[in-house]
Amino acid sequence: MTIRKYSFALLCASSLAVINLAGCGQMKAEAPIKAKATSVAVVSTAACGVAPFGELAAERILSANTKRTEPSLYEGPVWIKDALYFSDFIHSGAFPSRIQKLDANGVVTTLIDDSGSNGLAVDAQGNIVAATHRFKSISRYSLTGERANVVDQFEGNAFNSPNDLTIAKDGTIYFTDPAYQRAAAPGGQEKTRVYRVGTDRKVTVVDDSIFNPNGIALSLDEKTLYVAGGEGKGIVRSYSIVDGVPQAGKDFITGLAGPDGMTLDCHGNLYVAEHSAHRVRVFTPQAKHIATITVDANITNAAFGGMDGKTLFLTGAGALWKVKLDVTGLPY
Repeated sequence: MTIRKYSFALLCASSLAVINLAGCGQMKAEAPIKAKATSVAVVSTAACGVAPFGELAAERILSANTKRTEPSLYEGPVWIKDALYFSDFIHSGAFPSRIQKLDANGVVTTLIDDSGSNGLAVDAQGNIVAATHRFKSISRYSLTGERANVVDQFEGNAFNSPNDLTIAKDGTIYFTDPAYQRAAAPGGQEKTRVYRVGTDRKVTVVDDSIFNPNGIALSLDEKTLYVAGGEGKGIVRSYSIVDGVPQAGKDFITGLAGPDGMTLDCHGNLYVAEHSAHRVRVFTPQAKHIATITVDANITNAAFGGMDGKTLFLTGAGALWKVKLDVTGLPY
């Protein structure tokens, strides 16, 4: 489906959507999404709300604190129907990971054990699409745990450790492939890259010049691809998309402290998690900084959810946070 930045006449792509931008937004799917109108799927401009401004603090969800005895990271939050799903992995060995579910009552359960996942998305059928370092691939998981491989190599070699992904309405996948969990399985690439996977599953390189590319997102009109990376010399780079193909990138935001995952609100503002700075900063489509949301530990990613789509969920070092906003946004 398509989100139009100014009209916000939204057409839901599947029955998994709820009547807000978080559930009816720019969904990530491995197959093309065909929009179809329903009588309940129209969201007015007023429903978009007002973007955050100034300094805010997110609240830790205590029931979601990790029960692991060794350091872990939560990653890849995605809101599906009435729950938040996220990856939970540890730093040792093969970086074992599982997909957890936070329900509306704040109860955390394990949905998929040993998923090997990092960034998550959702397709039009309600399946989870995952960047999986365990398999060095992009994978698709049903909500009952069955896994299907989407792509797992470039030019005959395995990827490094797929980290995050975003998917256009026609099914084109963009994902980052840093080296953070490269040791999870044999093989890898000589460079860390950003990739495009066409609807024919042909893999091409978008950029190979960013050190450890990390978060990735599409603008609401899908005319711009955003990629975060560079660690201590953090940037967000933007790429104009012409006829479905990203053009040469240019630095959109600089001076970031370890940029990680990203999401967008319904105005097209970009929410950038800065890992070791314990914050999310919000930037307009013109790269103006308008708000900062702080947490009390390292942070990895962000997604809008809640039944009205106005709760921003944040993942990080064995923790989840939330902050209630007056604006809707994308569910990953």
